[in-house]
Amino acid sequence: MKPYLKTKDYSVTGEDFELVHDSVLQMLSTQPQPKNLDVYYKSENYISHTDAKETVVEKLYQRVKKYSLHKKVALIEKYSSGNRTLLDVGAGTGDFLLKAQKNNWHVEGVEPNLDARNRAAEKGVELNSDLDAVLEKNYGVVTLWHVLEHLPNLEEQIKNLVSVLSEDGTLVVAVPNFKSYDAQHYKEFWAAYDVPRHLWHFSKMSIEKLFGKQGMKVVQVKPMLFDSFYVSLLSEKYKTGNQNYVRAFAVGLWSNLKALGSREYSSHIYILKRQ
Repeated sequence: MKPYLKTKDYSVTGEDFELVHDSVLQMLSTQPQPKNLDVYYKSENYISHTDAKETVVEKLYQRVKKYSLHKKVALIEKYSSGNRTLLDVGAGTGDFLLKAQKNNWHVEGVEPNLDARNRAAEKGVELNSDLDAVLEKNYGVVTLWHVLEHLPNLEEQIKNLVSVLSEDGTLVVAVPNFKSYDAQHYKEFWAAYDVPRHLWHFSKMSIEKLFGKQGMKVVQVKPMLFDSFYVSLLSEKYKTGNQNYVRAFAVGLWSNLKALGSREYSSHIYILKRQ
């Protein structure tokens, strides 16, 4: 594996990291990978573990999140085989599970962050702290919304995820795409690298190969159109120190327009089933 890019943790510690390219799997890995990652999540800026609505970025995130919850539930309705048991891995503050539960899904979730679990519990959603707690169970749908990139021991984790999926079940994985235009534009400042919280950085080929080893195939790839705008907004701040809303919007829009031809969006949702 050869070096691909040098970047840093822009949101918490300022530490330097390197992205290493795996030419076989067509993906990047963050190096070094800290043994204790908890310290890198201890930031009020880590919005996915909070329900914060104070800053413009937080308000934007929460508004898009509300819209996305409806779309996510509609997606699992479309691709499920009729088994309405759902496991959400990396459930954050529990909003997706709450929305699915209101749509008559039997839900369970995993979230390692204690503060996020406590916030979910306040909403009536009790979450497990790790995947080990559910390894003896089976689910009709397993979802990971921007979570796979955070998981250490990647191939072992994928094996476990597939093991809790029912025979005709559906696995839904959403991850950033380092081959998108906005990633190429911002380079080391691209916010979706988010090192070292993001340990892995995927392409379409890497998802196919990693899950193919466990007998899974990609049956559909869907774009996450809002991600290019949100990621560009954060990237502008990392690059220039300012939000630069107009420039961020322009880059996000151009990234989506370029992807109409390249099919390389800022983030993708992969729907997978057993081969």
